Amino acid sequence: MLAPFTIDTGSHLLTLLHRARETTDTAALQFIVTNDTHLLAPYRQAALWRADGGVATLSGVAQVERNVPYVQWLQPLCKALADQPAGPVDAASLPARLTADWDEWWPAHALWLPFGDKSDRGGRGGLILARDEPWLEHEVALLADWTAHWHLIELAQSTQRRRQPLRWGRALRAPLLLGATAAALAAVGSLPVHLSVLAPAELVPANPVAVRAPMDGVVQRVLVKPNEAVRRGQPLFAFDDMALASRRAVAAQALATADTELRQTDQQSLYDNKARANLPAARGNVAEKRAELALIDQQLGRSQVLAPADGIALFDDPAEWTGKPVATGERVMRLAAAEDKEIEAWVALGDAIPLQPGARLRFYLSASPTESITATLRYMAHEAQRRPDGQQALRVRATLDAATPQRIGQKGTARLEGEEVKLGYWVLRRPLAAVREFLGL
Repeated sequence: MLAPFTIDTGSHLLTLLHRARETTDTAALQFIVTNDTHLLAPYRQAALWRADGGVATLSGVAQVERNVPYVQWLQPLCKALADQPAGPVDAASLPARLTADWDEWWPAHALWLPFGDKSDRGGRGGLILARDEPWLEHEVALLADWTAHWHLIELAQSTQRRRQPLRWGRALRAPLLLGATAAALAAVGSLPVHLSVLAPAELVPANPVAVRAPMDGVVQRVLVKPNEAVRRGQPLFAFDDMALASRRAVAAQALATADTELRQTDQQSLYDNKARANLPAARGNVAEKRAELALIDQQLGRSQVLAPADGIALFDDPAEWTGKPVATGERVMRLAAAEDKEIEAWVALGDAIPLQPGARLRFYLSASPTESITATLRYMAHEAQRRPDGQQALRVRATLDAATPQRIGQKGTARLEGEEVKLGYWVLRRPLAAVREFLGL
């Protein structure tokens, strides 16, 4: 049961209001309402929706990608809630066509907090919050009041920005200065520059050797440490061989019994025709038992996995593998040469400029902001893949121009250079793309 309104809650509300009043940037103001509202009541997910622009901000996400499935599912849901008053929302209270994937994207309980109306110059919209616990009445009232005040602050700041006069407004009224300004802008806009994008990147092994489980079993112990340099033939990890040892003892006893039976049958075949007829079967039984024993010996020989090549062992914490059952072919670790490195970057779909093999790339390390690494683009994937953060992106691999002492796993930002374009296009590319997406052209 959540606590009712307290002095701390009131303090948090005053803090949020002060922070919103001091914020002059629209994006920062939207970030406050989707992320900092958590000070008033806990929730797992939040989304800010506007009737004239769709989903504007998501909690925990720096930039909203409108073509991802989550945002496409959220758009019609918020549109259906636009005319509803503030209050809790669940899957049972909405049409089935809107809530078919509710359990996939959201917890059970949501709260709709609308603001503005059809006559509002700032545009109407709403804030929707979702969590696992039901919403209490005092929380609904508190959050609705905070959302209404936040919208009033947003309207006031928007009006102030529209009324602020431009300092050079009078100068632009002069025909001569206006013409000179237009000519200067045209000249600057025609300057050639390289189209470029920024993408999160990481130093990864270029040609790693995957070490996989040669059989089904349980990893008994890992014999090397993460990032340890190993030699070809060095033991890497071992399986629990108790079950194999027991099977070998049984197979060895069965072979001994089959050998004894073969000798008896061979001796009886000298004077017994029936025993002479059973002699091939006895010999086949001995061969079968011998093959079973050889197979078990082969498996025992593979219970300790050896390094197939020299390199650095790349894997997680050894404690996570000890005692873990693995299947044949499952990857346990990778081996990579110390100098065999390349850069892997993920280009967002909205930044997928034309990039050809051989394009230039510069990698800026997060751990060493004064240092950068140059590389040459090797390939860019044609199909988008889902990254660990849920975003769709295109994988890029680039070959280093020179060796670097930086270790594998270092992360940072990559700047990729594309074809040469005019400066005007470089500046207006993203705004034009946003306008085209909004107009549906």
